[in-house]
Amino acid sequence: MKLVIAPDSYKESLSAKQVADTIEKGFRTVFPMATITKVPMADGGEGTVQTLVDATKGTLISVPVRGPLEEEVQAFFGLLGDQETAIIEMASASGLHLVPPAARNPFYTTTIGTGELISKALDYGVKKIIIGIGGSATNDGGAGMAHALGVKFIKKSGQAFFPYAYLLNEIEHIDTSSLDNRIKSTLIEVACDVTNPLTGLNGASYVYGAQKGATQSQMKLLDNNLEHYGKKISQYLHKEVTNIPGSGAAGGLGAGLMAFLDAKTIKGIDVVIDVTKLEDKMKDADLVITGEGQINEQTPFGKTPVGVAKLAKKYGVQVIAIAGSYVKGYEKVYDCGIDAVFATIPTAMPLQEVLLKAEMNLYETSVNVAKLWRIAKQNHK
Repeated sequence: MKLVIAPDSYKESLSAKQVADTIEKGFRTVFPMATITKVPMADGGEGTVQTLVDATKGTLISVPVRGPLEEEVQAFFGLLGDQETAIIEMASASGLHLVPPAARNPFYTTTIGTGELISKALDYGVKKIIIGIGGSATNDGGAGMAHALGVKFIKKSGQAFFPYAYLLNEIEHIDTSSLDNRIKSTLIEVACDVTNPLTGLNGASYVYGAQKGATQSQMKLLDNNLEHYGKKISQYLHKEVTNIPGSGAAGGLGAGLMAFLDAKTIKGIDVVIDVTKLEDKMKDADLVITGEGQINEQTPFGKTPVGVAKLAKKYGVQVIAIAGSYVKGYEKVYDCGIDAVFATIPTAMPLQEVLLKAEMNLYETSVNVAKLWRIAKQNHK
């Protein structure tokens, strides 16, 4: 029997590697002689850097940058095993978790730290940078990121200024003459699974502004400012980014990366599948096990379990998902290549207990799934 284990992390309890190790342990109690290949996965969000560093025997590099409120924070990026590719989670520099709830106000939060993180990755001579852009605290269209890399934003008076989100309507001219030269020889890919445009009711400000602390009136001003920003990008960079799907991701950072770094958007799960060479490993598998912390109605939209399942179905391999829990809407994954879904929580318990017992519950569920699979194989014979 050949088994491929390719799960995402269980948020706040187990890394993707820990999940894969625990499922392997459970299956080995039933199939001790099985050939088991573990491929920890991610979908471009939290945990992607660690997953790809682990998968390629790369290095995790910690660096100080300016956070969303311009305070110093300790961010990180991954240098993959090829020594030519860096992977960045913008949230490590500009994430919402770095701003206390009482201080959340996207008028003032900035992506400057993400730009500094990109610059520090370039110091390692990489030829490619992959940037995951989920979980931001910002709504500045990536202007702070661009500022950190040398772009100047000029007022009508001719004065350069720091591009906070509430000031983007004051941009008269954009000067890219001092943009970090290394960008031109570096491929930038953005792992992005949302399709929101930069502006409008489905744009960055109205859809994501509230969770970052914006009031309704602030959302309107932020949206107007991003519209002005988009027009100035069109005028001076000759790029139309306002309505491109994904340009509204991470408070418009998607638009900024497309405009200033000529970045291309790709699905996060596709990046991880490619880097980990998952397809080669599952071609002759008998069974694929995947999973994530919770399977729900959002899982079909770019999340790890469905990305893994679709690839497995290309080779006719059956797929079982083991999740921490599943909620209403989870059944949609049955139309996406997943054959069965199991939850690890055996009984009602407080969240803290769920997190503490995550590994034990996952192990016991894996044993039970393995026993069920053994029955199925015996009956098939």
